[in-house]
Amino acid sequence: MESFGGSPDLGLLVLRVLVGGTFSLHGFQKLFGWFGGGGLDATTEWFASLGFGRGRVAAVMAGTSEVAGGLGLALGLLTPVAAAAMIGTMTTAAFVNNAEKGFWSAGNGWELNGYLVVIAVAVAIAGPGAYSLDALLGLGWLAGPVPGALAAIAGIGLGWTRWATRD
Repeated sequence: MESFGGSPDLGLLVLRVLVGGTFSLHGFQKLFGWFGGGGLDATTEWFASLGFGRGRVAAVMAGTSEVAGGLGLALGLLTPVAAAAMIGTMTTAAFVNNAEKGFWSAGNGWELNGYLVVIAVAVAIAGPGAYSLDALLGLGWLAGPVPGALAAIAGIGLGWTRWATRD
């Protein structure tokens, strides 16, 4: 297995770009109304209906975390930080929207949220691969079990905290 240009690096690139890129699009929907989204005003109303006070702070936090986390993952830039943003957003979403509905997404459960958390943790552990800004900038030390665990702990902890402290 080659360390540069081998299939694991290409596989990580495909995974990062597709998952991170798609994740970021959800943030652009929330913040700007792009790609068929409701924009900040509609997202604010939606978050208010979910019990997040007036909703504006929650809408900005969620949208920003999705854009920054998704683009960070897609680019392989500060990968554990990007992963933590994704993990936190999906943890909050799982509790707010889906926890009471069980696991399966067919019943509007938290299955998809869980998959995205696992993908983010796995990429934080494995690292973004050779085709990434982290590799280009010499930040390979950011990958591994410790950064992955820290990303998971920070993301789950902050996501749960956001859910638990909603108004």
